[in-house]
Amino acid sequence: MKDKLLSYNRLASTFVILTETLLSGLLFLLLGRLMDGMHWRGMQTDGATDLQIMLTLMLCYSLCAVHSGVVLHRRKIHSFQILMRVFQNLFLFTLLGGLVLTLGHYADVCSLFMLAYLCLLSLCLLSFRFGLRFLIRLYRRWKGNLRLVVLVGSTGNNLEIYHEIAGSEETGYVVVGYFEESPNPAFPDECPYLGRPDEVTDYLAGHEDIHYLFCCLPSRDSDIIVPLIDYCENHVVHFFSVPNVRNYLHHRMSFNIVGNVPYLGLRPDPLSWPGNRLLKRIFDIVVSSVFLCTLFPVILIVVAIITGFTMPGPLFFRQKRNGLNGKEFYCYKFRSMKVNKDADRLQATENDPRKTRWGNIMRKTNIDELPQFINVLLGDMSLVGPRPHMLLHTQEYSRLINKYMVRHFVKPGITGWSQVTGFRGETKELKDMEGRIRGDIWYLEHWSFMLDLYIIYKTVANIFKGEKNAY
Repeated sequence: MKDKLLSYNRLASTFVILTETLLSGLLFLLLGRLMDGMHWRGMQTDGATDLQIMLTLMLCYSLCAVHSGVVLHRRKIHSFQILMRVFQNLFLFTLLGGLVLTLGHYADVCSLFMLAYLCLLSLCLLSFRFGLRFLIRLYRRWKGNLRLVVLVGSTGNNLEIYHEIAGSEETGYVVVGYFEESPNPAFPDECPYLGRPDEVTDYLAGHEDIHYLFCCLPSRDSDIIVPLIDYCENHVVHFFSVPNVRNYLHHRMSFNIVGNVPYLGLRPDPLSWPGNRLLKRIFDIVVSSVFLCTLFPVILIVVAIITGFTMPGPLFFRQKRNGLNGKEFYCYKFRSMKVNKDADRLQATENDPRKTRWGNIMRKTNIDELPQFINVLLGDMSLVGPRPHMLLHTQEYSRLINKYMVRHFVKPGITGWSQVTGFRGETKELKDMEGRIRGDIWYLEHWSFMLDLYIIYKTVANIFKGEKNAY
């Protein structure tokens, strides 16, 4: 059953990728005919034809689509996940296609033609994937492609599985019932009691159309579980073992394996994967190097002159803060306050008398944070991550807020998810810091390169829009 399901998934993914690859090429040719008089060609030193350019783009798209993957055929999928896959694919295609066309002198990638091509391609891809997803859901609503499920054990885990997979006809799951030593009143009437766990095999023998079995029995019932596994393996029923952890853990966990030994982590941690860390680090180095070598020297001179006239004292403010794994490092900022003895223990407030008018301008526009690009280049910080806190605050809040130190599993950032979702600035009450910590942990669990780009975009947008908590 597992191999059969995998083959169906591969077939669906292959169909989507091939169709979209063909679509990317045909759209290029069609747009080329409609906008024939518009300048978009490059030097074309090797005399490449439109057909060759089209095939090059199709190759680039197929490589990006295979890398990004297809998720719309999954039974439990949300619209935003499909949307994110499409934009991730388009982002990679823009980079790879633009690089190939530029190096080959095939096209001017900054032309209006290429911009129109990417915009139309994005609309076509979104329409295709969401349209196909609609047809799949419609087919399942008409009782096509159904998967019958039985549950063994009635703990909280299996009850939640029932609500997850039976909550919508669009998933194509039908839970026929559950097995337990006695009926569990927590289960709804729509999920009938089928008998005791030792009767499962007999039930399956009389109902050969069952596809999936979720077993949540404790390990002490191995004399029931092992024969059940053997039966399922020999009768093409897909067996799932459900860990019994809901009585003490109530959030998503991550599955891992060492050798042949499976184990559960407390949370998904995408940045624990070396490839993701490398991608994030390369992006940090490239962006921080470009900024420090171009705009930063000009900003440094301007800030040095104005600060020298308005705030006697050093140009930079250096403070110890906690970073990755709680390690201490010196965080750099442009000094925005008068020299004072409370700098290492008190947060800035809205009408803080320590701030000067120039310092207030720097804080509202985030100019005071720009020296932290040095921290990024040194590796103490990242462009995006939880904001680093001063040592005293880490000591205080780690005692007051549960899971506070989880935020130190990743590098701190110049900006972060909490900062663009309303938790920037002063934490007047404990609940404000608790909200910030929840946002930091959410970022750690849901990290992606596209999420980092979105946070950077929101940060820049908020600078121009203005933030009430920026002080």
